[in-house]
Amino acid sequence: MDITALIALSMGAAWASGLNLYATCAMLGIMGATGSMDLPPGLETLENPWVIAAAGAMYVVEFFADKIPGVDSAWDTIHSFIRVPAGAVLAATVFADASTAEMLAAGAGGGVLTAATHTIKAGSRLLINTSPEPFSNWTASVSEDVAVFGGLWLALSHPAVFIGVLVVFILLAIWLLPKLWRAIRMLFSKIARLFGKETETPPLEGVRVTLGRKSIGS
Repeated sequence: MDITALIALSMGAAWASGLNLYATCAMLGIMGATGSMDLPPGLETLENPWVIAAAGAMYVVEFFADKIPGVDSAWDTIHSFIRVPAGAVLAATVFADASTAEMLAAGAGGGVLTAATHTIKAGSRLLINTSPEPFSNWTASVSEDVAVFGGLWLALSHPAVFIGVLVVFILLAIWLLPKLWRAIRMLFSKIARLFGKETETPPLEGVRVTLGRKSIGS
């Protein structure tokens, strides 16, 4: 694989991991095991049948969990500690045969990219879940699954095109993340005010409080 293909595979795996880590591992493993592509030495572990089976089983679990409003946000919260380091590792191991500097650069870049993708996914789902109907949630989930498989296919089949699309995604992420963060803060502020009103103690009337020899009250 030339350097363009390696960069596309490395960043493609990191980007896709932010959306669905298990689908990413399963797809790469199946493609490598069936001979559809030659994985770099660092990723050959994904071709192991047990790894493919485990990734596939977890993908099935996530497929259903990701389509239940509320459960999907809880799942994303837990996977904040799984997707980001895993995406960084996948990105770095693509360059396992290269220099240490290249591995570290790929790992750092991959980790940041995975974090950005995961944040956009989790944040947008949190806002979507404020809608009482489940259809927008299902649409978002299916779109993410399609994006993972389509993005990885593009990265493997047309590396240069994928890198160009990825640059556009990064620019959009830089523009979108601050707006998404403000929207989430506003959502939590509204929730806090709502609970504050519900727990507010009504004023006491006709209650006399005695402090020492002085009495105050209505």
